[in-house]
Amino acid sequence: MPRGSLWGFVGPNGAGKTTALSMATGLLRPDAGTVRIDGVDVWNDPAEAKRRVGVLSDGALLFEKLTGEQLVTYSGLLRGMPRGLVAERVQDLLRVLGLEEAAGKLVQDYSAGMTKKIALATALVHSPQLLVLDEPFEAVDPVSGRTIRSLLETFVASGGTVILSSHVMELVQRMCTHVGIIAEGRLKAAGTLSDVAGGNDLESVFVDLVGADRVGRAWDGSGAEPRRLRGCPAAAEAASLLERPGHLRLGRSRDCNDARPRLRRRARGERLLGRGRRTRLSG
Repeated sequence: MPRGSLWGFVGPNGAGKTTALSMATGLLRPDAGTVRIDGVDVWNDPAEAKRRVGVLSDGALLFEKLTGEQLVTYSGLLRGMPRGLVAERVQDLLRVLGLEEAAGKLVQDYSAGMTKKIALATALVHSPQLLVLDEPFEAVDPVSGRTIRSLLETFVASGGTVILSSHVMELVQRMCTHVGIIAEGRLKAAGTLSDVAGGNDLESVFVDLVGADRVGRAWDGSGAEPRRLRGCPAAAEAASLLERPGHLRLGRSRDCNDARPRLRRRARGERLLGRGRRTRLSG
């Protein structure tokens, strides 16, 4: 991955995004292969490699009994930074991320967006060359999301490199210079956004590479069944429901056993609604 790039890492649930990023940052030992950050082997010299990288893991637990300022300060001191430099960096990050007023507030009382921002501050406090962010925009409000995007763009413009995973194709296409698409633990495509997308919509390219049949799809109105449900006993039941006027939509289903209960629940709901139309409720 070239220095100064903003790399989007996309894939369906269970594709291996978090696993791959964990192996690349020294959190999970791989069975084979090597990872180098600025020429430093992550597993032969983990301490030196981790000095060059900041990590925001998806769902990482923070020390919530600390205030935001204490948490970022602790992260800087833990990395061996001089106390004076830590204090300076903490104040700068809190200001840039819009957390100055919440600096003395316990992290456990932060909103989801504030928690993401303070976690990002802990990843940035030691001025890393590389940022690895797993779902940094998940559960983040638009204002916080814009703040994070602005910070990442500034970081890249100053020569840093960012790798982020996301399910939001529009976000990746708008922000990133490079993209990698992973499915079932294998990298399907990687390169500059223009090379991978080829001038097309990234979401369409993603679906073509991953395979629409793999994640399941509903009838298209032509009467043809999805490949995943051919021969499934629930298919006939679904077809009869779809022929009725209404708004039934068959949800994505991994297999026949998963489809049948949902169809039955919807059919039962329609019957109850029908009774409700004939019943006068009192009270």
